[in-house]
Amino acid sequence: MAITQKINPCLWFDDNAEAAVNFYLSIFEDSRIVKVVHYGEAGFEFHKKPAGAVMTISFELNGQVFTALNGGPNFKFNEAISLEVNCETQEEVDHYWDKLSEGGDETAQQCGWLKDKYGLSWQIVPALVNELVSDVNYEKSQRAMNAILQMKKIDIAELKRAAENE
Repeated sequence: MAITQKINPCLWFDDNAEAAVNFYLSIFEDSRIVKVVHYGEAGFEFHKKPAGAVMTISFELNGQVFTALNGGPNFKFNEAISLEVNCETQEEVDHYWDKLSEGGDETAQQCGWLKDKYGLSWQIVPALVNELVSDVNYEKSQRAMNAILQMKKIDIAELKRAAENE
């Protein structure tokens, strides 16, 4: 098997990797399951998963390769790691935000960040954000940053208005 990507994120789920992967595949175009590996009898004393249960799922979201692992309840996601979705339009922002936040933790939403129903953190980021917060005009960049800090989902039109002091 040829290596298609040198570094692959591995996402640790308790026992719902299949549901999570199918959820993500329903949101991102050009996405697919690449391979499913099942637990065998070896290692049962460690993983406690019955032979035949899904162990890992290799999948792609827009060409980015991920691995989902049904590893048990030992570890949970936290905000120290998030997946960033770069968006060109408000329609893209709305699509990814609405779909990924469905059933997620509403208290974890701020500045374009959200936590999905599986506990994974995402950043839904319009391309304009980086441009505005790094603008050479310091006041403009600070107005943009202050506007972002007040938002949950990023509103591109509002962000532009704030940056231009309108």
